[in-house]
Amino acid sequence: MTRLVAISGSLRKGSFNTALLRAALTMAPEGTVIVEGSIRGIPLYDGDVEAADGIPAAVTTLKDLVAAADGVILFTPEYNNGIPGVFKNAIDWMSRPSTDIARVFSGKPFAITGASPGNFGTLLSQEAWLPVMRTLGTVPWFGAKLMVSRAGTVIQDGRIADEATEKKLRDFITGFAAFAAEHRR
Repeated sequence: MTRLVAISGSLRKGSFNTALLRAALTMAPEGTVIVEGSIRGIPLYDGDVEAADGIPAAVTTLKDLVAAADGVILFTPEYNNGIPGVFKNAIDWMSRPSTDIARVFSGKPFAITGASPGNFGTLLSQEAWLPVMRTLGTVPWFGAKLMVSRAGTVIQDGRIADEATEKKLRDFITGFAAFAAEHRR
Protein backbone atom coordinates (compact mmCIF):
# COMPACT_ATOMS: atom_id res chain seq x y z
CA MET A 1 0.00 0.00 0.00
CA THR A 2 1.36 3.41 -1.00
CA ARG A 3 0.66 6.08 1.60
CA LEU A 4 0.54 9.73 0.51
CA VAL A 5 0.10 12.83 2.65
CA ALA A 6 -1.63 15.86 1.16
CA ILE A 7 -1.11 19.29 2.77
CA SER A 8 -2.93 22.52 1.92
CA GLY A 9 -0.98 25.73 2.36
CA SER A 10 -4.08 27.74 3.17
CA LEU A 11 -5.90 28.21 6.45
CA ARG A 12 -8.94 29.86 4.85
CA LYS A 13 -12.20 27.98 5.35
CA GLY A 14 -13.21 28.39 1.69
CA SER A 15 -9.71 27.70 0.32
CA PHE A 16 -9.50 26.60 -3.30
CA ASN A 17 -6.39 24.59 -2.42
CA THR A 18 -8.10 22.75 0.41
CA ALA A 19 -11.02 22.01 -1.92
CA LEU A 20 -8.57 20.66 -4.51
CA LEU A 21 -6.89 18.56 -1.80
CA ARG A 22 -10.20 17.15 -0.60
CA ALA A 23 -11.13 16.20 -4.15
CA ALA A 24 -7.76 14.45 -4.47
CA LEU A 25 -8.49 12.39 -1.35
CA THR A 26 -11.27 10.66 -3.29
CA MET A 27 -9.06 9.96 -6.31
CA ALA A 28 -6.48 7.62 -4.82
CA PRO A 29 -5.77 4.84 -7.28
CA GLU A 30 -6.01 1.23 -6.18
CA GLY A 31 -3.27 0.35 -3.72
CA THR A 32 -2.89 3.95 -2.56
CA VAL A 33 -4.26 5.83 0.40
CA ILE A 34 -4.11 9.63 0.72
CA VAL A 35 -4.38 11.25 4.14
CA GLU A 36 -4.75 14.94 4.89
CA GLY A 37 -2.10 16.73 6.92
CA SER A 38 -2.67 20.16 8.38
CA ILE A 39 -0.65 23.29 9.06
CA ARG A 40 -3.35 24.60 11.39
CA GLY A 41 -2.07 25.41 14.87
CA ILE A 42 1.58 25.77 13.87
CA PRO A 43 2.93 28.99 15.43
CA LEU A 44 5.35 31.37 13.76
CA TYR A 45 8.84 29.94 13.96
CA ASP A 46 10.89 31.39 16.81
CA GLY A 47 14.21 29.85 17.76
CA ASP A 48 13.75 31.08 21.33
CA VAL A 49 10.44 29.21 21.59
CA GLU A 50 12.09 26.10 20.17
CA ALA A 51 14.96 26.36 22.68
CA ALA A 52 12.64 26.95 25.64
CA ASP A 53 9.68 24.70 24.80
CA GLY A 54 10.83 22.33 22.06
CA ILE A 55 8.86 21.47 18.95
CA PRO A 56 5.12 22.35 19.15
CA ALA A 57 2.68 19.44 19.14
CA ALA A 58 1.08 20.48 15.80
CA VAL A 59 4.53 20.40 14.17
CA THR A 60 5.40 17.00 15.65
CA THR A 61 2.10 15.56 14.43
CA LEU A 62 2.68 16.78 10.87
CA LYS A 63 6.35 15.73 10.87
CA ASP A 64 5.47 12.21 11.98
CA LEU A 65 2.72 11.96 9.35
CA VAL A 66 5.14 13.05 6.60
CA ALA A 67 7.96 10.83 7.88
CA ALA A 68 5.69 7.77 7.70
CA ALA A 69 4.45 8.58 4.18
CA ASP A 70 5.76 7.30 0.87
CA GLY A 71 5.16 10.70 -0.73
CA VAL A 72 3.78 14.18 -0.07
CA ILE A 73 1.63 16.48 -2.18
CA LEU A 74 1.77 20.20 -1.44
CA PHE A 75 -1.36 22.11 -2.47
CA THR A 76 0.08 25.61 -2.57
CA PRO A 77 -1.64 28.94 -2.95
CA GLU A 78 0.31 31.77 -4.54
CA TYR A 79 0.53 35.02 -2.61
CA ASN A 80 2.21 38.02 -4.24
CA ASN A 81 3.85 35.77 -6.85
CA GLY A 82 5.43 33.47 -4.27
CA ILE A 83 5.15 30.92 -1.49
CA PRO A 84 2.55 31.67 1.21
CA GLY A 85 4.34 32.58 4.44
CA VAL A 86 2.16 30.34 6.60
CA PHE A 87 3.01 27.31 4.44
CA LYS A 88 6.75 28.02 4.33
CA ASN A 89 6.68 28.58 8.10
CA ALA A 90 5.22 25.09 8.60
CA ILE A 91 7.94 23.51 6.47
CA ASP A 92 10.59 25.52 8.33
CA TRP A 93 9.28 24.23 11.66
CA MET A 94 9.26 20.68 10.27
CA SER A 95 12.96 20.99 9.50
CA ARG A 96 13.74 21.55 13.19
CA PRO A 97 15.82 20.25 14.72
CA SER A 98 18.00 19.98 11.65
CA THR A 99 18.90 16.41 12.62
CA ASP A 100 15.29 15.48 11.71
CA ILE A 101 15.57 16.61 8.07
CA ALA A 102 16.76 13.18 6.92
CA ARG A 103 13.92 11.38 8.74
CA VAL A 104 11.20 13.69 7.47
CA PHE A 105 12.35 14.88 4.03
CA SER A 106 15.47 13.25 2.56
CA GLY A 107 14.73 11.01 -0.40
CA LYS A 108 10.97 11.52 0.00
CA PRO A 109 8.96 12.07 -3.21
CA PHE A 110 7.17 15.43 -3.26
CA ALA A 111 4.64 16.79 -5.76
CA ILE A 112 3.48 20.38 -5.93
CA THR A 113 0.19 21.62 -7.29
CA GLY A 114 -2.15 24.48 -6.53
CA ALA A 115 -5.14 26.61 -7.36
CA SER A 116 -5.44 30.36 -7.72
CA PRO A 117 -8.15 32.78 -8.76
CA GLY A 118 -5.67 34.38 -11.21
CA ASN A 119 -4.92 33.49 -14.81
CA PHE A 120 -1.57 31.76 -14.22
CA GLY A 121 -2.57 29.28 -11.53
CA THR A 122 0.24 28.87 -9.03
CA LEU A 123 3.12 28.74 -11.48
CA LEU A 124 5.41 31.10 -9.55
CA SER A 125 4.65 29.57 -6.17
CA GLN A 126 5.31 26.06 -7.48
CA GLU A 127 8.63 27.18 -8.95
CA ALA A 128 9.56 28.98 -5.71
CA TRP A 129 9.14 25.72 -3.78
CA LEU A 130 11.82 23.93 -5.81
CA PRO A 131 14.89 25.41 -4.04
CA VAL A 132 13.28 24.55 -0.70
CA MET A 133 12.61 20.98 -1.81
CA ARG A 134 16.19 20.68 -3.11
CA THR A 135 17.65 22.01 0.15
CA LEU A 136 15.64 19.48 2.18
CA GLY A 137 16.78 16.61 -0.04
CA THR A 138 13.36 15.63 -1.36
CA VAL A 139 12.76 13.91 -4.69
CA PRO A 140 10.51 16.30 -6.63
CA TRP A 141 8.14 14.76 -9.15
CA PHE A 142 8.18 16.45 -12.54
CA GLY A 143 5.88 13.98 -14.29
CA ALA A 144 3.04 16.47 -14.64
CA LYS A 145 2.21 20.04 -13.78
CA LEU A 146 -1.16 21.03 -12.45
CA MET A 147 -1.86 24.71 -11.99
CA VAL A 148 -5.54 25.41 -11.58
CA SER A 149 -6.19 28.94 -12.79
CA ARG A 150 -9.43 30.90 -12.42
CA ALA A 151 -10.21 28.62 -9.50
CA GLY A 152 -13.40 30.51 -8.66
CA THR A 153 -14.94 29.24 -11.88
CA VAL A 154 -13.76 25.62 -11.67
CA ILE A 155 -14.15 25.12 -7.90
CA GLN A 156 -17.58 26.00 -6.58
CA ASP A 157 -19.01 25.32 -3.14
CA GLY A 158 -15.85 23.41 -2.26
CA ARG A 159 -16.15 21.01 -5.20
CA ILE A 160 -14.55 20.76 -8.62
CA ALA A 161 -17.23 21.87 -11.07
CA ASP A 162 -15.16 21.37 -14.23
CA GLU A 163 -14.68 17.92 -15.81
CA ALA A 164 -11.38 18.82 -17.47
CA THR A 165 -9.89 20.00 -14.15
CA GLU A 166 -11.17 16.90 -12.40
CA LYS A 167 -9.52 14.67 -15.03
CA LYS A 168 -6.24 16.59 -14.76
CA LEU A 169 -6.28 16.21 -10.98
CA ARG A 170 -7.03 12.47 -11.23
CA ASP A 171 -4.17 12.00 -13.73
CA PHE A 172 -1.85 14.04 -11.49
CA ILE A 173 -2.69 11.93 -8.42
CA THR A 174 -2.37 8.66 -10.35
CA GLY A 175 0.99 9.66 -11.82
CA PHE A 176 2.41 10.82 -8.52
CA ALA A 177 1.17 7.72 -6.67
CA ALA A 178 3.05 5.53 -9.17
CA PHE A 179 6.19 7.68 -8.76
CA ALA A 180 6.00 7.52 -4.97
CA ALA A 181 5.56 3.73 -5.08
CA GLU A 182 8.65 3.40 -7.30
CA HIS A 183 10.72 5.63 -5.02
CA ARG A 184 9.52 4.18 -1.72
CA ARG A 185 12.34 4.28 0.81
